[in-house]
Amino acid sequence: MSAPIRVDGDRLWQSLMEMAKIGATPAGGVTRLALTELDRQGRDLFVRWAEEAGCTVRVDAMGNIFARRAGVQDHLAPVVTGSHGDSQPAGGKFDGIYGVLAGIEVLRSLNDLGIRTQRPIEVINWTNEEGSRFAPAMIASGVFAGIYDLEYGLSRTDAEGVTLGQALQAIGYAGSHPVGGQAIHAAFELHIEQGPILEAAGIDIGVVTGAQGQRWFEIELRGRSAHAGTTPMDHRLDAGLGMARVMELVHGIGLAQGEHGRATVGWANLYPNSRNVVPGRAVFSVEFRHPNETTLEAMEAQLRSQVQAIAHALGLGQEVRRIFQYAPIDFDADCIAKVDAAAEAFGYSRKTMISGAGHDACYLSTVAPTAMIFVPCVEGLSHNEAEHIHPHWSEAGANVLLSAMLQKANEDTV
Repeated sequence: MSAPIRVDGDRLWQSLMEMAKIGATPAGGVTRLALTELDRQGRDLFVRWAEEAGCTVRVDAMGNIFARRAGVQDHLAPVVTGSHGDSQPAGGKFDGIYGVLAGIEVLRSLNDLGIRTQRPIEVINWTNEEGSRFAPAMIASGVFAGIYDLEYGLSRTDAEGVTLGQALQAIGYAGSHPVGGQAIHAAFELHIEQGPILEAAGIDIGVVTGAQGQRWFEIELRGRSAHAGTTPMDHRLDAGLGMARVMELVHGIGLAQGEHGRATVGWANLYPNSRNVVPGRAVFSVEFRHPNETTLEAMEAQLRSQVQAIAHALGLGQEVRRIFQYAPIDFDADCIAKVDAAAEAFGYSRKTMISGAGHDACYLSTVAPTAMIFVPCVEGLSHNEAEHIHPHWSEAGANVLLSAMLQKANEDTV
């Protein structure tokens, strides 16, 4: 059996470092928020590289950019890859953009080797995956998949009241092509893991079989504000104490679910938020993640019953509001098998795993057979300026992507 073809790992790394100059931060990360001038510069560079690789480029009404390499049978549904070019504030230089530029490297490598695929191949740069400027996250892939309608997507606003549609117009990426509605034969997204599992185990490739479901809650506890010096402990209705007990509860719920359980309180406000006033009100978030919907249902039921019990014991009013729900995702079995076979062919160590984060591939999987590929990141850090991967990890992930895409791009053709 002949050895599988490989990408040019050095060229891919150089592309990553060149893109990282756009929005570079002093601490080594990037700030390239969606639809800002810096995002425009990154998009322009992506388009230039795609055109230099012989692609035709189109932009849809959500600003998603599609770079298409024609197939021998160009009428067939394409095999696609890609990720996102926007970042978190003071984020890392690999999150998202690694998957976009690895897609460009796949095209370049096919060109180098004179390989023509039966099906066309497309590399996609999705708009506003992070959700750090416009909420919710993954909005443009969500519109593409029909989760949201176009009007909803374009009407999202940032902190200054600028709509997503206005921002697209401002940077020149309000495209004319319709969003979604196109057939896709298979889709792959390559991404850094954003967690510590692969590096800690010394594993090269994560073969991602699905993504965790999510449930977000906003909890309000109501007590009574009182003077911190004159109110005895046994006369207090302390909403802050209730919040502390719920936080411990949430941690325990997460631990009880084993390796896939996630439970977080990441945002909190106390009122009146004064150092010498007993808090009379607490409002805070709870987030649960798990790959099983039944388990998520049980986690929510436990949260609701125990918050009620905690509030009752302290004499507090309480309200638990679910504000977001995202079902677990199972990726396509054949696409997963192609990723696994590619990793095996290269001799890379691999592990099947569930994504703890949401990705554009999650929405894409609702309209096309989809899978994801993970590579390790140092200490599991992401959404952080210290986010880092090693060049050989970068090359390994792109090699697997190339092989998996090539398999799918030459199958089921007539």
